[in-house]
Order: sequence, then C-alpha cells, then structure tokens
Amino acid sequence: MAQAQISGTIVRSSRLHGLLASSLSWLYLAVIYAFIFLPVAVLVLFSFQDGRLPVPPFNGFSLQWYDAVFADRKLMAALANSFFVAVFSSTLACILGFLAAYALARYRLPGSVLQRGLLIAPMTVSYLIIALGLLTLLNTLQIPLSLWTVGIGHVVINLPLCFAIIYASMGDHHINIERAARDLGANDFKVMALVTAPMLMPSIMAAFFLSITFSWDEFIIAFLLSRFDVTLPVEIWSMLRSGLNPKTNAIGSLVFLVSVFVLLVLELALFGRSRKP
Repeated sequence: MAQAQISGTIVRSSRLHGLLASSLSWLYLAVIYAFIFLPVAVLVLFSFQDGRLPVPPFNGFSLQWYDAVFADRKLMAALANSFFVAVFSSTLACILGFLAAYALARYRLPGSVLQRGLLIAPMTVSYLIIALGLLTLLNTLQIPLSLWTVGIGHVVINLPLCFAIIYASMGDHHINIERAARDLGANDFKVMALVTAPMLMPSIMAAFFLSITFSWDEFIIAFLLSRFDVTLPVEIWSMLRSGLNPKTNAIGSLVFLVSVFVLLVLELALFGRSRKP
C-alpha cells in the first residue's frame, strides 16, 4: 500500500513537472514572438490611423495614408531605386560568392585559408567603416556617386554572406556526381553551371533573398554613397526629420507585406520542393 502511494505521488509529481515545463515553454515562446512582432503590429495598426500623427489613441480606420504613399512620386522613385539596388547587388554577390566558394571548395589554391578569411572579413567590419572607405576610394578615383556606387557597396557587404552560405553547403557528397559528369565528357564550366549550381540552388536562393533583405533596409552605405537618386531608407529618413507621419508607417507596412509574400513564395516553391523524396 505504501509503495503504491509513493508511486502515485511520483507519477503525479512527474506530470505536474511536465505540465509546468510545457507551460513555461509556451510562455517563453509567446514572449519571444511578442517581442519580435509587436513593433510590426503597432506599425501596421497606425498606418491606418485617421489622423495626422501615428500615435495613440487610434482615431479610426482610414486608407488615406496608403493613397498618399502611391501618390508620392519621390517615395515611389525611392522604392524603385531600393528594388533595383537590392536585386542588382544580391545577384552579383551571389554569382561572385558561388564562384569563390566553388573554387575554394573544389581546388587546392595557394593561401586558401587566408583567402577564405579575407572573403569573410567584411562581416566583422562596421558598415560605417566600409562606407567611409568606399567613399574615400570613389573620391580618389573621381567616380561620381549614384545608385551604382550604392550597389557596389551592397555587394561588398553581401558577398561574405553569400560566400559563407554557399561554401557551407558544398559537401563532399556532391563530388561523386561532379566526377560522373566529367566522366561523361562535361568540362569544368558545364559541371559548375549545369551540375553543381542546380544542386546548390536552395542555398543560392537563400543567400540571394537574405542579401535582398539586408540591402533593402540598409541606410548608412546608401546614405553616404548616393547623391540625388536615393533608396527608400534614405527617403524615409528625410521624411522623419520633419516629424512623425502615418505615411512612413504605410510604406513600412507595404514593405513588410512584400517581404512576407516573398518568404512564402520561397518556402512553397523552393524549400517545399527540396523536401520531397
């Protein structure tokens, strides 16, 4: 009888402990998600504010600020500039990162360890230092500032990221397939373009979209390396200098919506397909 009571007490204590641990885990998860998404929720909510300031109290639902965003030619031009710079710099960074990863993973190059370190080194440097260094170099070479120079700056900060992601996914299990392609008569370029690149496409696309995310909201390099044609973060900064405006909340909500849409498309079209047997 005593042993049965002790066993029952232990079982109840174990269940209580498990329930408490599960509750704390869910509470921790809820706090983390609230910490991440609460600012975004507030941003979206006050983009519909029927008033001049995006601050409490919420005065009512209105789409006037979204109409103002689409009617603002400077804001739309900055949005197009950000899209151009993000796509251009991310594409170039992924191409260069893939070529560097392929060369360092498949060939024995002199000083390969040093080369890997130099490729990843910009990840440890402040964007401000990179921007000032590029600005000094461009002025020395007398290259005028434009969206192209902003794109060059974003290639510099995105290339290490693309290289690291792609290089980490180039495992030895791909080597046998590459050898088989060479045995069938494919040269090195065909092996790289038609065999290795398709096998690494999930990693390449992940690096590409992550680079777009970093380029999309980058401010310091875009501010220092541009002149008349500016990107969206620089335009939003110039708008915020005159005070809070629900229009900035509206453009931020649209950018967030596009980011979520791209993420869903990437998940469904690419990573969902890669998980199929």
